[in-house]
Amino acid sequence: MELIYFATAFVCGFGIYQLKLPPLIGFLMAGFILNLAGYKSTELLETIASLGVTLLLFSIGLKLKISNLIKPQVWAPATLHIILSSALFSGFMLLPGVFALPLFVDLSWQSALLVGFALSFSSTVFAVKVLEERGEMASLHGKIAIGILVMQDIFAVIFLAVSTGKLPNIWALGLIIALPLFRPVMYWVLNRSKHGELLPLFGFFFALVAGYNAFEFAGLKGDLGALIVGMMFAPHKKAGELSKSLLSLKDILLVGFFLSIGLSAELTAHSLVVALVLVLIIPIKTLLYYILTNLFKLRARTSLLTAFSLANFSEFGLIVCAVAASTGMVTSEWLAVIAIAVSITFVIASPLNKRSNELYVKIERFLLKFESKTRLAEELPVNLNDTKIVIFGMGRIGTGAYETINATHPDVVAGIDIKPEVVDKHVKRGRRVLIADATDPDFWQRVNHSHVEMVMLTMPKHMQNIFALEQLQASGYKGQVTAIANYPDQQKELEEMGIDSTYNFYLEAGSGFAEHVKQTLFP
Repeated sequence: MELIYFATAFVCGFGIYQLKLPPLIGFLMAGFILNLAGYKSTELLETIASLGVTLLLFSIGLKLKISNLIKPQVWAPATLHIILSSALFSGFMLLPGVFALPLFVDLSWQSALLVGFALSFSSTVFAVKVLEERGEMASLHGKIAIGILVMQDIFAVIFLAVSTGKLPNIWALGLIIALPLFRPVMYWVLNRSKHGELLPLFGFFFALVAGYNAFEFAGLKGDLGALIVGMMFAPHKKAGELSKSLLSLKDILLVGFFLSIGLSAELTAHSLVVALVLVLIIPIKTLLYYILTNLFKLRARTSLLTAFSLANFSEFGLIVCAVAASTGMVTSEWLAVIAIAVSITFVIASPLNKRSNELYVKIERFLLKFESKTRLAEELPVNLNDTKIVIFGMGRIGTGAYETINATHPDVVAGIDIKPEVVDKHVKRGRRVLIADATDPDFWQRVNHSHVEMVMLTMPKHMQNIFALEQLQASGYKGQVTAIANYPDQQKELEEMGIDSTYNFYLEAGSGFAEHVKQTLFP
């Protein structure tokens, strides 16, 4: 049965991808198509979906630092949004009842508040998938969006503990004491796992056993355990490698999650109409995210992209409604309503996020009127005076290019990277590396690149290099541009956009290695 489900998911995902939309829309469609054909979710599929979400939260933890959560621009908007949106949405839920609309008419103010609370959450799964596809997990708006989602997860744990009466037991205290003590042992095991097939199995073990099951045993939410254990490994030098080793497995398992949403919904005319009514809340929800993040000195673009990443309903709404249905506060039909509403918002938010930079450029002048005049340190202008060569993306390739050029032409090259920790590492080693987002239209408006003769795009995600090239061309840059690519079709796309030259990393790495061997044998 599951083979049929995943085969359908592939067909739908492939078809949607040909339209240049995220495949996850196709996975959701597959779930609804199978539902209409009479299929239902199975225990195995639910297990696959649960494993995918747990691995996702573990992966988020690997990239998350506590210092990001305690920033005012993260915890304050997250807290205010939960309070304000719950109040606004509960009022919205009561309004259709006045006109005797089905399902709404049976809501009391308590049940309306509960559903409003459920609708205030955004989907962690969706946001992370979108940010990963765009290569923006390390961007400022990406980190703020993830921070807000983690804060929402904390609120979710508190809600579940109160509503279900499932309070932490005595083992929770022992767990809090034991985890820091076992951290050196966990690091030792990670170091000894090296780089092969043992590494993803290590992640699987610590996400599900040391994370999920240990926290469930202590009376805490298992998914929160996977997140916290992941955060414990975040400072380790192999955290990035561990995250990459889990990437493909996590993506496959998450297909089961998207399928289960569509398969679990009880499709009726009433539930579809009510779900469409709920979708009307999304613009209010998105605007509220924008206003609250903008209040805390974020630039207009950062606030807008953060809001777009969170412009959806969360699968957590299904959990809230399940709890409410079990106590009789809402009917079971609300489970179908929330499932359909979540799916619709995913479908709407996917192309919205894909074209977020284009939309920002169109409404930039209007948004700048309300932008704070004070800048955060991460968003200060970048000075490129006296620089002839700029390298965007200071990973292994960018660093190698920087060192090679700087060895013969010092003081003419500068590196730019989106990650503060990467920039700090290079600065400590005496390299001229600045922090900035190459895909940010505002960056190209504020920077003076009149002296720059060559731009090298060495960012790891192909779409990052595409976006940067578009912004570079739009800014009136007249110098040469070169970029890396992993596959011939990516090279072709860059060349069609007018780039001067491309470097196929996989193909030419072998040529470079052969050249090195030739020089060694035949000096």
